[in-house]
Amino acid sequence: MRFIFNIAFCIPLLGWAQDYAVYTETIRNFYTLPQETDTRWKKLVAENKIPLVIEDSVAFLYRGDAKSISWMGDFNGWGYDKTYPNKGTQIPNTNIWILKASFPKNARIDYKILINEKDWILDPANPNHQWSGVGGGSPNSELRMPDWQPDPITVHRENIPRGRLNKDALFDSKIMGYQVTYSTYLPHNYSTDKTYPILYVTDGYEYLHERMGNMTVILDNLLADNKIEPICVVFIDHREPANRSNNRRMTELSMSNKYLNFITLEFIPFMESNLSVCKEPAQRGILGTSMGGLTAAYFAFSKPEIFGLAGIQSPAFWFKPEIYTFCDQAENPPVKIYLTTGTIHDAKEGALKMKSILEKNTCTYQYIETNQGHSWGNFRNTIDDILVYFFPPR
Repeated sequence: MRFIFNIAFCIPLLGWAQDYAVYTETIRNFYTLPQETDTRWKKLVAENKIPLVIEDSVAFLYRGDAKSISWMGDFNGWGYDKTYPNKGTQIPNTNIWILKASFPKNARIDYKILINEKDWILDPANPNHQWSGVGGGSPNSELRMPDWQPDPITVHRENIPRGRLNKDALFDSKIMGYQVTYSTYLPHNYSTDKTYPILYVTDGYEYLHERMGNMTVILDNLLADNKIEPICVVFIDHREPANRSNNRRMTELSMSNKYLNFITLEFIPFMESNLSVCKEPAQRGILGTSMGGLTAAYFAFSKPEIFGLAGIQSPAFWFKPEIYTFCDQAENPPVKIYLTTGTIHDAKEGALKMKSILEKNTCTYQYIETNQGHSWGNFRNTIDDILVYFFPPR
């Protein structure tokens, strides 16, 4: 993966000369014909061409009076990467600001605009948004490179059978000393005459949210297409039931032995007494992203006799580096692991380190990278891959 920043105009390349000529001319006209700025800007907005994208090249554009404009997003780790040149340049004799960059042609990136080093805003000229989990759900602007397409499996369909979602039940945990909220997905035609594989999902609120994980839609679509066998899914919500602004995830999902005991000694026995589900580890999985990915690895390697399946998305292994030694010393690794990461300021370094441990431990696993950042746009698009790998149709 490479990032390129260059204020100079792009040089047309062989097969892309015509396309780059249009791209270059569009930008050049703002410099050479400032009297036509209003007309040309409105045309770009009407055609949904902001940011301006061609092949692997991007021109971020903003129109407005300001002392400084910067673009913050996945590409610079939302400001943590101080080496990335993210400051815009004002086009002379206009109130248009520009920043050029280059990304993989199939990338999808979250970003915001920073005005005068203090005000963060969505890109007012870009209608495409991706919600993040920060604060319970908030939008970012979304850059879609030309070869990126939304996965149809994530889109709601009419006239297909749907599973039943029992939302926001409460479990009184003696181990944790408080109530835990959870929701349960049962497949269409769920019957107590059968037993089903089961998947436990951390950050359940976000995995369920239609603008983030949208996982019930994915499940319904996969089942309608006969790509997975019917399964039950339990979504665990880490927010305090009486005060949902209090999210306990950073404590619960930080390799907490107390939380592991709650799940394995209290919660799973309770769920298995109320659902007709398989009790073999090869049919019981744990799925999570970021801190939840860390937890999925910790749970599966701590209790392989319980969790035979671990879906690890963009794991926050950096938060607890001891996870590497812990997994490296495993005597009985889980049956199957699916490990994902983005390549743009996501979890690639840690994921690759864990991948080498999985290879050493001769685990059965899949590993996938996407040209995205640490975003629900990334996480959502690999949920179906994980489900198909774990629960293929019989």
